[in-house]
Amino acid sequence: MCGIAGIISPKKTVIQPKSLKTMSDTLSHRGPDGEGFWINKENTAGLCHRRLAIIDLTAAAAQPMHYLNRYIIVYNGEIYNYKELKTDLQKAGYHFTTQSDTEVILASYDFYKDDCVKYFDGMFSFAIWDEKLNELFCARDIFGEKPFYYFLDNDVFAFASEMKALWAAGVTKCADEKMMVNYLALGQVQHAGNKSQTFYKHIFSLPPAHTAVLSLSTMHFTLSHYRDINKQNCIEISEKEAVEKFEYLLENSVKLRLRSDVAMGSSLSGGIDSSTIAFYTKKNSQAKSNFKTFSAIFPGFDKDESKFIYELCNTFKLNNYTVMPNAEGLLRDFEKLCYHQEEPFPSSSIYAQYKVFELAAANNIKVLLDGQGADETLSGYTKYLHWYLQEITAKGKHKLVKKQRLLLQKANIPLQWNFKNILAAYLPSHAALALEKREYNKIVQSQFIHIQQLQKIKGREWQGIYKPVVTKLNDILYNDTMQHGLEELLRFADRNSMAHSTEVRLPFLNFELVNFIFSLPSSYKIKDGFTKYILRKTMTGKIPDSILWNTNKIGFETPQKSWMESKQVQEMIFHSKEKLVKEKILNASVLKNKIEPKPAHEAGNIDWRFLNLAKIL
Repeated sequence: MCGIAGIISPKKTVIQPKSLKTMSDTLSHRGPDGEGFWINKENTAGLCHRRLAIIDLTAAAAQPMHYLNRYIIVYNGEIYNYKELKTDLQKAGYHFTTQSDTEVILASYDFYKDDCVKYFDGMFSFAIWDEKLNELFCARDIFGEKPFYYFLDNDVFAFASEMKALWAAGVTKCADEKMMVNYLALGQVQHAGNKSQTFYKHIFSLPPAHTAVLSLSTMHFTLSHYRDINKQNCIEISEKEAVEKFEYLLENSVKLRLRSDVAMGSSLSGGIDSSTIAFYTKKNSQAKSNFKTFSAIFPGFDKDESKFIYELCNTFKLNNYTVMPNAEGLLRDFEKLCYHQEEPFPSSSIYAQYKVFELAAANNIKVLLDGQGADETLSGYTKYLHWYLQEITAKGKHKLVKKQRLLLQKANIPLQWNFKNILAAYLPSHAALALEKREYNKIVQSQFIHIQQLQKIKGREWQGIYKPVVTKLNDILYNDTMQHGLEELLRFADRNSMAHSTEVRLPFLNFELVNFIFSLPSSYKIKDGFTKYILRKTMTGKIPDSILWNTNKIGFETPQKSWMESKQVQEMIFHSKEKLVKEKILNASVLKNKIEPKPAHEAGNIDWRFLNLAKIL
């Protein structure tokens, strides 16, 4: 896990050691264990690297790494199956001088060329310069766990793990107006129709599951989509067989993500996902007595999950460390939090995650496992319930709809279901258009966004508002996993972990596991009043029933409402509004509006957006 950056240019005066050093310095938190630079003889390619040593801690594994007197790589991430790949490559005649996964990437690229990424089980972003072809090959993992940002004009290509390195290299920091309006009105940062779009002009993101080639001679940056989840393939399989295969894939994913030459731990929220990861980690960890877990707790908060955390720790005899984020800490850390996140974020829940990684680092843990990704793939959120009911409604299974609704009611799970849902089941395209129109109206009918900003809205297509046509549960799960949703959450985790020089690994985001989940019938994801049905069946008898069958899905939530009621936070919000009014982003009338503290996940969290945007800009 590291920080990478580089500059490619046919103009031989562009690349300067000082520029690379400045970029590297901004990424020092991502790699405090080492620093490396390389510039080719022609002065047309320059790479830099900040190292966080996790696999092969020796100097031999430092980067930029050279291979076969031809390739030079800078790489951020982990290839968990590197040992198996290494064995295959050795059989093909390749020799290795390190124990690192970095060298395996280089050999894989030489052997498989652009297709090498299809063999990797991991999280990664990397760039390989080919001295023979004068080309830069870039790649990013399938789900977007690791970032890759770039700037491109006629004669300069610059890339980095974080935008701040590009700003340090001279790229202008300027918010994109349509993205800013989307955030203020809708709370969204991602562009629904363009995965390369970021919150800032001039800076783009290499989309997840993409590779790209930059040719020095043409300065063309050509993108290729190398892998996708198959949401259409629904297999016939018994529940028993499904559980057995699901458990095999999940446990194997955890095993691979336990490969490390440094101390490891796990985050623990008290929910089924992190509890599952803790179970398999404890089962497979070689250093069971030293395994540590880390949690954020909120005593007195109605959504505090500390009782479940303590129950699991007592059951598994886990060493647990807790932190209690509060309003005073948020005020103290807010500027640093925004500095590391770079783009806006929707709530203060990000701060709780930030403090968990800080706690892990303070206890000398460099790698944390986490349960992220399970909600989007296994239908963990209650919002998925009506999509499932719409699927079986469209299939004419009205008795099953009635049965499932009664079971959800019995489990005290909130469900909004009316004639609109029935219409959406039979007219999914119309429903998608109606949802798009609703989002668009939220923007153009806004009473607080300055007219100067609203005049730039030219229509839904220009704005990039997009709602998927949902004919089955897999459609919305695919949208949230692969198109719009999960990548943003992964950005939060990457920045929060790397802010404290800590790596986060996500066992639920193994490609083979996720592809298998998408191949299962919807009834294996939502059944008998429970979300994540197959996960709950798999973990029966393994984790406490109080956690396993808990239907009060909380999410990683902070007591944001009470924090925003504090005088100091409200003063900061007011000053934020003043700044945005002065810059003609908001109407002056907002200064007269009373601040409305809201829970972290509640819709219309406007005042939080004002606070966050003013600090980000």
